[in-house]
Amino acid sequence: MQHSPLISAAELNAKLQDQSIVLLDVRTQAQAKETYLQAHFKGAIFVDLNTDLSSPTSDPAHGGRHPLPSVESFVQTLSGLGIQANSHVVIYDANSGANAAARAWWMLKAVGVNQVQVLDGGYQAGLDYGLALSSGEEIVERVAPIKASTWNLPLATKSDVKQVLKAQGIVIDVREAGRYHGEFEPIDSVAGHISGAVNRPFAENLDSDGYFLSKEELRAKYKMLFDSKDPSLAIVHCGSGVTACHTLLAMAYAGLELPALYVGSWSEWSRGQDPIG
Repeated sequence: MQHSPLISAAELNAKLQDQSIVLLDVRTQAQAKETYLQAHFKGAIFVDLNTDLSSPTSDPAHGGRHPLPSVESFVQTLSGLGIQANSHVVIYDANSGANAAARAWWMLKAVGVNQVQVLDGGYQAGLDYGLALSSGEEIVERVAPIKASTWNLPLATKSDVKQVLKAQGIVIDVREAGRYHGEFEPIDSVAGHISGAVNRPFAENLDSDGYFLSKEELRAKYKMLFDSKDPSLAIVHCGSGVTACHTLLAMAYAGLELPALYVGSWSEWSRGQDPIG
């Protein structure tokens, strides 16, 4: 059975009744773990962006601020979360999937977990619906690790970005317009964008209430953006390879071919000697 990449709060509530899913809380605000311990959706397991979904190094110039962990390390993390290849996993964060839920979705899909969904509307949607809350830690039973040795979704390096731009492909920067145009830069030391990249902010995947646009609307938007560009010559990036996954999730929901993810993103590119716009 092919699952939609998105799940509504009502659908999630029905699934929670038969305890057939693994629910992950990947909220990333300050003191995220403490916030989780105070209140989370019943049964949800906390996952940390910095320690579980990335493997930061001392120098973001090599890999960016949120480089992927090794596949071997990630499948061990999944083992500790009770996730197997045939598990049905649902993920939520506090920003309509843009904080880390879409990143977790991409990583799970990339190691062969096919039944993965993101809660449409995020934590607030669950609260509004009235999903049951709990506090403290959830007990998880470790399972055998998934057999995976590579990321099985398209990835791009800085060199790949240069090659795609040279070949007249499309590189999409999903950060907000002000960051793209260099009007401000709240995180990285240099403002601006990869020279030649186009801007399509991830927030444009959502309606005014923080829910994803319809499949039809998203399909039309991205087909117009790509125009006659070859999808195999397409790369998506953001600041550090996290919110870029929001656009990949939107494209998957729309039934479109997924471009490559440039994990290093602006946090890596801006620390080198490469062209900046």
